[in-house]
Amino acid sequence: MNIYAILILAVIINIILLYLIIRWYRNKLFAQYQNFLDKTDEILSGKRIDLSYDESLDSAISERLNRIMEISHMQKEIAEEERDIIKSLITNISHQIRTPLANITLYTGLLKERISDSNSTRLADKIENNAGKLNFFMKELLKSSYAEQEIISVSPKIVDLDTVIKKSCQSVELDAMKKDIQLISEYHTCKVYADLKWTEEVFTNILENAIKYSPNGATVTIQSILYESFVCVQIVDNGIGIPEEEQGKIFQRFYRGSNVTDKQGFGIGLYLAREVLRKQQGYIKVKSTPNRGTTVEVFLSREDF
Repeated sequence: MNIYAILILAVIINIILLYLIIRWYRNKLFAQYQNFLDKTDEILSGKRIDLSYDESLDSAISERLNRIMEISHMQKEIAEEERDIIKSLITNISHQIRTPLANITLYTGLLKERISDSNSTRLADKIENNAGKLNFFMKELLKSSYAEQEIISVSPKIVDLDTVIKKSCQSVELDAMKKDIQLISEYHTCKVYADLKWTEEVFTNILENAIKYSPNGATVTIQSILYESFVCVQIVDNGIGIPEEEQGKIFQRFYRGSNVTDKQGFGIGLYLAREVLRKQQGYIKVKSTPNRGTTVEVFLSREDF
């Protein structure tokens, strides 16, 4: 064998050895990366990584990942504690304001009945209007705190649909009277699987919208359709309606339609309604035609799943 053949053979052997080394190194890196990804997945799932307590790079990475998880958990606990304090504070303040605000409205009404001169009546009207605005903002503030999913703690059970709807109608009765709007009930009496307090909030929000966006002297009808597993409660108004291109967005938090910018509101009610219903195996649908009215359909389960 001549020297050229030996050199060619040596080159081939070196190339093969280099390929094998590169492949071995790549496999080793891949194994390390895969191990790192597995440890990251454990951290993301909330599990603590077992440490080997040696001087290896793998041990150092594991130790730092555990520290990241601990810091993350501490920050999450602090954030949740602060959030709960703020929500509790908002709720308490709102409830504390409600009684004196109702008294202001009541006393203003009584005062208007006793005075006769125009200046005093005008001042009483201003007090009443501002009390109404304060009451509105208080309700919206309370809804904003409810809009966080964590505070919506639903405990559904078998309740009377009649009880839920009557309580909701009573909540909006004053608003309806101010606009001379008649609430007409034509629904079936049946048992539903729902959280009484939160489902009352759902219907109250929908009825408030129906009254707010309907003209003076209009009617709002509450009717129902019975299905085998669900009851569909329809709330029908003949108000301003919702543009077709916006109907898919109305359940987004803080979304408000382009045709209601002159009305008070923060776009929370329908979002809150959808979240409450979702948590108790129900759902909500909307049918609307601009300038002809809106039908909101609330589906509640008639049995305990």
